[in-house]
Amino acid sequence: MVDICCIGHITLDKVVNPSGEVHMPGGTSFYFSHAIANLDTRYSLVTAIAESERPIVSGLESIGTSVTALPSAHTVYFENIYGLDQDSRTQRVTQKADPFEVNSFLDVDAGTYHLGPLLGDDIPLALIKYLSAKGVVSLDVQGYLRMVKDQNVVATDWAEKTEALPYVDILKANDSELAVLTGCDDVREGAQIIAALGVNEVVVTLGSKGSLIYTGGEFHEIPAYTPNEIVDATGCGDTYMAGYLYKRSKNADCEEAGKFGAAMATLKIQSSGPFRGTGTDVYAIIRQAAD
Repeated sequence: MVDICCIGHITLDKVVNPSGEVHMPGGTSFYFSHAIANLDTRYSLVTAIAESERPIVSGLESIGTSVTALPSAHTVYFENIYGLDQDSRTQRVTQKADPFEVNSFLDVDAGTYHLGPLLGDDIPLALIKYLSAKGVVSLDVQGYLRMVKDQNVVATDWAEKTEALPYVDILKANDSELAVLTGCDDVREGAQIIAALGVNEVVVTLGSKGSLIYTGGEFHEIPAYTPNEIVDATGCGDTYMAGYLYKRSKNADCEEAGKFGAAMATLKIQSSGPFRGTGTDVYAIIRQAAD
């Protein structure tokens, strides 16, 4: 058994921002796996990818990640386009991967399962229910709120949320995703709505404004740490959750876990590509802010 297992597709990403254009792998599973690679935890990844992208899996394995790569006819292809405001982006999808199925997870055992669907049909409701009987289920909800229309990603509500959320222990969303999911623009009220549907911990990332965690009827405000420069925000939310779940798996409270995740996200945004730092780097950011 591993401490944390991430489930999600690796993507082929084109990232466009004011400083230029970059082509690279991406997706929750890619950024999460890199972020947690140098932390002292037992970790595995289950993904689905076309044979032509197997070198991406080899790259993750070369940094010590245990990867189960299920076959897929295609690999997801995303275009992420940022303006001057790195807290928002537009997206296009030109290629989709095969969805995950319950039968692929009969021998996958973990203390926490972090689900990173990129599109609404990636991870079926039956799989959420199945995994909830085996361990803690953490969900980055963004994929369930995406519909592809003429290759453009548009926001949509999650039709199965009422049935699914009682099986989710930890839910992560940003403020705009939370508004789509709840129909409420007030972040605190939205978090309470999600908790009332059965989620134990609601983690709301707010970009440069920090994050908000709601659990046990209490709100915890987590400040953002100021980066030296802003280079690439892609994967910051995934990096945050890698740090958050790592600390929660070590029995840290949600506030300590949130600060650790926030510091990791700050280090990530300062460079293009995934987080490649260590726990020592993260604690240095936290200590510097406390001085």
